[in-house]
Amino acid sequence: MIIETFSSKLEDSVFINSKSGGQLGSDLLITYRGLLNKAQVFDLGEDAPDKVLHRLYCNFETLKSNGDTLASEIQRRLRIIVAGGDGTASWLLGVVCDLKLATPPPVATVPLGTGNNLPYSFGWGKKNPGTDCHSVKSFLDQVMKAREMKIDSWHIIMRMRAPEKGSCDPIAPLELPHSLHAFRRVSDDDSLNMDGYDTYRGGFWNYFSMGMDAQVSYAFHSERKLHPEKFKNQLVNQSTYAKLGCTQGWFCASLFHPSSRNISQLAKVKIMRKHGEWEELHIPRSIRSIVCLNLPSFSGGLNPWGTPSRKKELDRGLTAPFVDDGRLEVVGFRDAWHGLVLLAPKGHGTRLAQAHRIQFEFHKGGADHTYMRIDGEPWKQPLPADNDTVVVEISHLGQVNMLATENCLSKSIHDPSTPSNSHDGNEDDENSDDSDESEERRKFGAAETFKFPENVDFAHIS
Repeated sequence: MIIETFSSKLEDSVFINSKSGGQLGSDLLITYRGLLNKAQVFDLGEDAPDKVLHRLYCNFETLKSNGDTLASEIQRRLRIIVAGGDGTASWLLGVVCDLKLATPPPVATVPLGTGNNLPYSFGWGKKNPGTDCHSVKSFLDQVMKAREMKIDSWHIIMRMRAPEKGSCDPIAPLELPHSLHAFRRVSDDDSLNMDGYDTYRGGFWNYFSMGMDAQVSYAFHSERKLHPEKFKNQLVNQSTYAKLGCTQGWFCASLFHPSSRNISQLAKVKIMRKHGEWEELHIPRSIRSIVCLNLPSFSGGLNPWGTPSRKKELDRGLTAPFVDDGRLEVVGFRDAWHGLVLLAPKGHGTRLAQAHRIQFEFHKGGADHTYMRIDGEPWKQPLPADNDTVVVEISHLGQVNMLATENCLSKSIHDPSTPSNSHDGNEDDENSDDSDESEERRKFGAAETFKFPENVDFAHIS
């Protein structure tokens, strides 16, 4: 049984995307299996994490019922390490959330992707790691010393009429990110809960974005699917990403990006700052990209929100970003030049709002599609052609435990060193807000459907 592999002092369960980081993923797999018991280390291309963790926790319960006191101690100290890109890390977090464990294990992330925003936010770096024994031992030592930090989980629901034709032919075999998938219904009183409409739901932990930044990401994703042999290391990937930003017109958006695709032309945006009170969010006409951010790292380590001044806090009620305050930071960008402001010490995007619920409503307009992205996974989203509606709604859905180094970027609102602010949290409101909805709504579906189909080439997932 798996439980037998934890008889040593090492209580880590390691999941590695062997296709991430070119050859690095497979090299890490060999090193970890050489240092730990092989049955503690899993290749995500072969072992579905929900089945592994379910089996592991069933073994824990069996041993505890037989009076094994060691099993309880090992379960309490269990940690998960996931090596891959942000998409892989999000997949694991979704699985842990959906298993509904009484004491979910904390998760540490090894940066094997291109952006590596999740690892960077918690102090694990953004450069691909060394794969030799010394580097892995050093990382395991850091994991042993790391502190636990809770971060918010975000639920996303997308409702749309099933397109019969249009310009959004998928790049086979994936049309949407693996973290978005169909489910039965939202609720009985949902006006779009009817025949002919598709409903998707999923989760994210870092960001949801829409507009030109997602368009560039989609171009990168498409190129990588067509020519995977060209994407073998992080430096080449980042260089290709920058070139695509130029060829996609992100640096000359006023010339190449029609105003019909600007955010204010595409969608009506509503936010909920306080429980039960929707309000329309004004989006400046020049904004071509909008980001709903949970962590202080976006696009490879940049912080779009920054830290608002005391004057901004008093005038607009804007606060520093916290990863566990039940709110998302909503930021807008005009073009890539605007994004380069983030490289300055106090640079930031256009701060639009902080909210614990956000809704995008799309109607027929000048554009037949837009681009969206969640945690590094982009897609090309068809928009209404007739009198239809596409709705994307984001809401708070609990928290997960991460492992963080001592001086990581992410900050908790409960940290004693955190300056006091006017925000008093929304977690109680969020729990009551979902009380009349089904258990299905309150799950990401990761344990059931956050799995890659058998015909998907795993190398194309970050």
